[in-house]
Amino acid sequence: MNQFSDLVHEINNMKTLKQINEFFESQPIAMAGVSRNPKKFGYAAFKELKEKGMKIIPVNPSAGEILGEKAYPGIGSLPPGIKSLIIMTKKDQTAGLVREAREAGIKQIWIQQNSDTKEALAELKDTDISYITGECVLMHFKPNGIHKFHRAINRIFGLLPK
Repeated sequence: MNQFSDLVHEINNMKTLKQINEFFESQPIAMAGVSRNPKKFGYAAFKELKEKGMKIIPVNPSAGEILGEKAYPGIGSLPPGIKSLIIMTKKDQTAGLVREAREAGIKQIWIQQNSDTKEALAELKDTDISYITGECVLMHFKPNGIHKFHRAINRIFGLLPK
């Protein structure tokens, strides 16, 4: 394994069900990477989480509102009291968002699978931020459809956090 793979493996082994549950209990949750385009995953994920009852706040520097929710241009412009963030962006934006979140006092971060980078994980190392990476938030928050199926497969093979 290379150094990045080792770091991801180490972090993935640190996730616990308690940590995931605490993340979901910390609502409202901000979500960076919410697209205005209904064909993009960031839009679909935001819509699904909102429809499932999550109190979720979109972060998008180019949108004033998404699905009836006020969108914020950046992490620093979020209302006071937001302590959790889902990052669902392209990899080249993740480390910068982690830095912004740290500066804004965010205490929990979920980096959607395939958005994590070596730089972003390095930004989180040796902080008091609880973070989850390498997991799909849709598979853990009231999963349905394909996400429910993926969760069942992971359960069968013992791959769900305990």
